Amino acid sequence: MTSTVDFKNLLLAASDINTLSLHTADPGAAGTANEVAGGGYSRQSCTFATAASGERALSTAVNFTLTPNQAVAWLGFWAGATFRGARVLTGDTSANALGQYQITTATQLTLADVA
Repeated sequence: MTSTVDFKNLLLAASDINTLSLHTADPGAAGTANEVAGGGYSRQSCTFATAASGERALSTAVNFTLTPNQAVAWLGFWAGATFRGARVLTGDTSANALGQYQITTATQLTLADVA
């Protein structure tokens, strides 16, 4: 089934994701497996811009504090305390020497058509 961009935008606009988590490996079905710990880490609030072109990007970057050089592999998406899903991170996948890690506004929610 192919969805129109307008339909994808409508569905993305209904997203209630407001929190991000970081994980060292697959977070599992509940989202609680392999979550980063230590270095002052905590889940961080996030907001998304208006959906456009079938995508919805973060409206501002999200900063985390981790253990210096901590490896991260997955990003978790939450609506409050309810896990909504996760995806593998690409690009820079470790905190810097100060323990800083940032999810940029290039991060987007997208919907794929199903076959």
